[in-house]
Amino acid sequence: MITNKKTSALMASPYLAWALIFILVPLGMILFYGLTDDTGAFTFANVAAIMQAEHFKALILALELSVISTVVCFFLAYPLGMILAKNKMSSQGIITTLFILPMWMNFLLRTFAWMTLLENKGVINGILGALHLPPINIINTPSAIVLGMVYNFLPFMILPIYNSLAKIDENVINAARDLGANKFQTFMRVTLPLTVPGIISGVTMVFIPALTTFAISTMLGGSKILLIGNIIEQEFTLTYDWHLGSGLSIVLMIFIVINMVVDAISERKED
Repeated sequence: MITNKKTSALMASPYLAWALIFILVPLGMILFYGLTDDTGAFTFANVAAIMQAEHFKALILALELSVISTVVCFFLAYPLGMILAKNKMSSQGIITTLFILPMWMNFLLRTFAWMTLLENKGVINGILGALHLPPINIINTPSAIVLGMVYNFLPFMILPIYNSLAKIDENVINAARDLGANKFQTFMRVTLPLTVPGIISGVTMVFIPALTTFAISTMLGGSKILLIGNIIEQEFTLTYDWHLGSGLSIVLMIFIVINMVVDAISERKED
């Protein structure tokens, strides 16, 4: 027993070292800089700066676009997950690879491809012009940012929903039908409640990166649209105000913690 414990501890040591270096230390630095001023004195001013008009506007806009992107991803992912689960494909690895395959391409390259498609003289407007149709002016708008978020984060919604749907016993569905429930009642009272944990996991995996992103809004929104992620990125890379940037990051960490707590509660109920 002692040998097994030592072996387990030894095997876990690389992960513990990784977590210490790349998770705990950066988080500790964020908390230190965010809760201190230039003299090292404790202060909440950096966190309270989120209430400044520019910062608060960027936060609200980021929340709005994140919620819209998450809702769109859900309504796209759930029907697709139901189709895949109903087909009973033999190899789950094939399905996983199918959705992960686009993620093998670099994130920035995928977003840059959308820039090429959506820009005013881009591919889409070129095709519309050839068909004598009016062009679309979507680049550098919130709609372009939402489109980029949905494209990049949709797989994170599909996989957990599909996994939840695939775990549902077909006998449960048949029992509901035998008891007189129609397809809509079966979905609302059986299928949907059983997939709530997967939905919450998908929402968490989409909402958090959408809320904190700055690359998508920079490339597809241009300099006209600033999200809270852009403000934080500028504080670190342009103004070099690590204290303010860290303070604003703590605000985002609060949203992340809330999502993690909700996700943990849903997983406990599923168990």
